[in-house]
Amino acid sequence: MPTAGRTSGRRPFAYAAGLLVTSLALLLSLPGAATAQSAAGRGTPPPITHPDADHAGSGLQRQGGSGVPAQPSVAAAAAGTLAGLDVSSYQGVVDWAAVRSNGAAFAYVKATEGTTYTSPSYSGQYTGSYNAGLIRGAYHFALPDRSNGTAQADWFVGHGGGWSADGRTLPPALDIEYNPYGATCYGLGQSAMVSWIRAFSDEVRAKTGRYPMIYTTTDWWTTCTGNNGSFGATNPLWIARYAGSPGTLPAGWSAQTIWQYADSGVFPGDQDRFNGSLADLQALALGNGGTPPPSAGWPTVQQGQSGRQVTTVQYLLNAHGASLAVDGVFGSGTGSAVRSFQSSHGLAADGVVGPATWQALLVTVQQGSTGPAVSAVQAELNAHGASVAVDGVFGSGTGSAVRSFQSSHGLAVDGVVGPATWQALVS
Repeated sequence: MPTAGRTSGRRPFAYAAGLLVTSLALLLSLPGAATAQSAAGRGTPPPITHPDADHAGSGLQRQGGSGVPAQPSVAAAAAGTLAGLDVSSYQGVVDWAAVRSNGAAFAYVKATEGTTYTSPSYSGQYTGSYNAGLIRGAYHFALPDRSNGTAQADWFVGHGGGWSADGRTLPPALDIEYNPYGATCYGLGQSAMVSWIRAFSDEVRAKTGRYPMIYTTTDWWTTCTGNNGSFGATNPLWIARYAGSPGTLPAGWSAQTIWQYADSGVFPGDQDRFNGSLADLQALALGNGGTPPPSAGWPTVQQGQSGRQVTTVQYLLNAHGASLAVDGVFGSGTGSAVRSFQSSHGLAADGVVGPATWQALLVTVQQGSTGPAVSAVQAELNAHGASVAVDGVFGSGTGSAVRSFQSSHGLAVDGVVGPATWQALVS
């Protein structure tokens, strides 16, 4: 039985083999030697020698992120989110009942890699997570230098990467990250990489009816796609960053759907957080939502402005520990509090509340919640025509007003103020 967490020393044999292959590939790339480059007509890549060691985040570990524990602030920063995990064949048999009892709501399971590998643990892990009551999905580890995106999508969908509208199956996911066998970007230029990802995404969509979740890091995405922003409107983002916040996201996404924040913790495998409520997670599984709203839907609030959006920013800053007078005026004190919040959450500290800062500020609230974030909701509801007391207590009256607002704006009517409802309120 696997232990609850993983350390940077795991997979010693497979990892050592991978380092050897990578070293040989680098030697072969020297002038006068045969090269092991991409499948785009420039030579044969090195063999796939450690697929059991390739998983969502293995490249991040090789970049120096391995073994970084979740910071104490993660639990607080993740308020209003759901706990989950991702596993691969390294974990083998997982005690899913224990995972569920420890608070996990969802899981992603590695199914395939390239066009030749299927995880020997996939079936047991995928079925076991479902039987334990988790909402689960499958992911594919991409090797873009081996074959085209369409071929790898077909292999993935044919070997576990499907989807059904049962409310328990997350969209298929593409793990696109640092190359475990050589050059970071697999020998592809930025335009070619974007085309590869687009081909994979479109084929998964054609085969399953869902665009795949994209797992990546901001660094890899910027380096290998030129920070392409064209996927944010269709593909949910699964961002990897082992720190106290998701940090700056790749272009095109105003918020992450899932954040992988550590490679060990209470659950086997990697530790993840879903950005929303259980109702939001269920909507994502059903295909009725889950992709964070586009950046265009978030207002920009900055120094010199006044009004309800400034009031909401002030309430939310107070919910995160500030002590501002909630007066609806964006003065120097509010600006200083915004910059301090941005700095502590890995955002550009420019004092401007744009899409990324809004998403970091949001706190999911529902019946029974109390505090400044509830006051912000109540003030926004009143600005949209409700008549509730702004007392910071989420009672039945506030719940009724939230459901009425959600119904009139085409949102899931669950009485929970998650990212989609927040965006509609502040826009």
